Formats: sequence, C-alpha cells, structure tokens
Amino acid sequence: MAATSVALFSSDAPLRLSHGTDLAPVEVSYATYGTLTEARDNAVFIAHALTGDAHAEEWWPTMVGPGRPVDTDRFFVICPNLLGGCRGTTGPSSTNPSTGLPWGLDFPLISMRDVVMVHRALLEHLGVERLHGAVGGSLGGMQLLQWASDAPGQIGRAVLVAASARLSAQNIALSHVARQAILRDPVNGLAVARMLAHITYVSEQGLEEKFGRSRRPGSSPGLGVEFEVESYLDHQGSTFIDRFDRLSYLYLTRLLDHFDPFADPGFAARILAAASPTRFQLISFDSDWRFPTAHSELIEKQLRSAGVDVERHEVHSTWGHDSFLLDPPGYLDLVRTFLGEPVV
Repeated sequence: MAATSVALFSSDAPLRLSHGTDLAPVEVSYATYGTLTEARDNAVFIAHALTGDAHAEEWWPTMVGPGRPVDTDRFFVICPNLLGGCRGTTGPSSTNPSTGLPWGLDFPLISMRDVVMVHRALLEHLGVERLHGAVGGSLGGMQLLQWASDAPGQIGRAVLVAASARLSAQNIALSHVARQAILRDPVNGLAVARMLAHITYVSEQGLEEKFGRSRRPGSSPGLGVEFEVESYLDHQGSTFIDRFDRLSYLYLTRLLDHFDPFADPGFAARILAAASPTRFQLISFDSDWRFPTAHSELIEKQLRSAGVDVERHEVHSTWGHDSFLLDPPGYLDLVRTFLGEPVV
C-alpha cells in the first residue's frame, strides 16, 4: 500500500521538542491497512525499528497482514515513518524553512518523547482516541514504552519485542563507531556502519550455520572479498545506502543512546494514571546479544514494581536480534494470543 503524507504541525502550532526547540512544519508519511470499525476500537499501531518505514507489510510480513498476528482482516493497522527518518517524515534531509536548504546537521536533536508526540498527533488526525494494541521491535518497542507513560491508557496492549530501556556501554560504543564511520567518510561510511550494525543483529551461531568459512567461487587469497560472509556484509552495506539517509542514521542512533526512561522515578507509575492502563507483553530471544533478555528483565522489574500488568517471555532462536522480524517457534503465537484478548 502506498504511504500517505500529512502535515501535523505548522509554524502557528509547532512541535515543541524536548530540548526546547520548535520544529515546523512536520510532515509524516504513514500507511494504514484494514478497516476502522464504526466504534473505532480495532486500531493497532506498528512502531518500526531503526531503519524501517511506513510499509509494515513489506518489512514485517511475518507479523502484519491477513491472518498474521496483526491481522489486517481484523485490525485497522497504522504505521508511520518516525520523526527523524528519511522515508517521507521530517528529518535531517528535509528542507529547513528558514534557509530553503536541507537541515543537515542543523536538524535538532530529538527524544523518544518527541517521536511519540508525533505518533499521537497522527492518531488525532485519524480520529483514533485509543489503540486496541501496539507492536514494536527494538527501537519500536522503546517508542511504545515511552508512549504508555506519556499518554496513560491510550494503548490497550503493548508488545515490546527485543527492546531495551537503557542501552549498555557496549551498545553505545557500537553506535559511536558507526557514527564515526559516517562522519569521517560521508561517501562510504554509511555502508560500513550498516555492516557493523548487521553483525550485531545476527548471532555467531547463525552466521556459522549460514556461512562457516565458505569462500566465494573463484576467489583467491588476498585482502579483497574472499569469504562468503564478507560478500554478504558488503551486500548489506551497498543495498542499505540506496534506501537510507546517513544523517537519519546519526540522529536515530543518538536517540537510542539517550533513552533511559526509568531514570525518572515516576515514569512507570504514570502508566497507571489511566482507568484502564496499558498491559505489556515483553519478548526477548536467547541468541540476541544486542538487546539480550536482561534488557527485557529490567523493563519487567521496573513495570512490575510499579504495579503495571506485564508478562515476559524468552523465545529460543538462532537468529539473534533479527529474530523479531522472523518466525522462531512460538513467538508469533504469543503475540497473536496477547492481541486477540479483549481490551477493557
């Protein structure tokens, strides 16, 4: 389905960012799937991960579509490209109205709260007051965690898959190296950043099973691409630069670094401010070393200590962090069941 664009903020009513800057206009590219009921009670929001976009059925076909856990024959599914992105929503490659040129590195820093404010404005535009549910993997799950505290009760059920509430020093270090690759080599750096990141999205076992030490046919010893795994990473990098903007990569990875919601002592308690607060399902994968199960355990501990309704599952998979986009046994059934229960 083609994405639609809408202007949600204007110079007369700008988006006030967490850092105090006003941003306008804010264009949002989004797609919807399925039909909204007359009662407007069947909406499900898909929050995409770092490099996703509005086309959820394309990049998450295991999760979204007819007969899938987020069943487009049953639910009215909403998926926008997030603030700071590069697929139709305002970001650093957008035009700065004060100069008529792309924002570039003059684009303001954004927070998770800013991203959620734009999501909520989109719901208002669509006439949806409350979501039956919302599903997000990785960065997508973090958006939903922020949302549940910022707008208590607006999400009935939130599914956070392979998510984190606080990046480790190792995660921040990896993102720093990726950003430095881009800043030091604007031409080739994004491809290198993507190759580095992709290694963290898979597992050692998965790479071993897929490639081992296999060599490319006709290759000879040298410093070029010799092993199949090297060719695979080169492909990941080269195809990525055709669809993603290097500046969005800088801003969105920094957004992840700064996210630390439970540093606010009242964050979890605010989720309970609604008469019908959000219920949470947390899912992690045992081979995910980017956001391992300990990250989900931290979220569970903080939510449960505040009295929030939360369930947590660890799913076996050999595919690492990217498991959230695939179909390891049992995973999709957990989401299907959770979303299928009535929301009160």
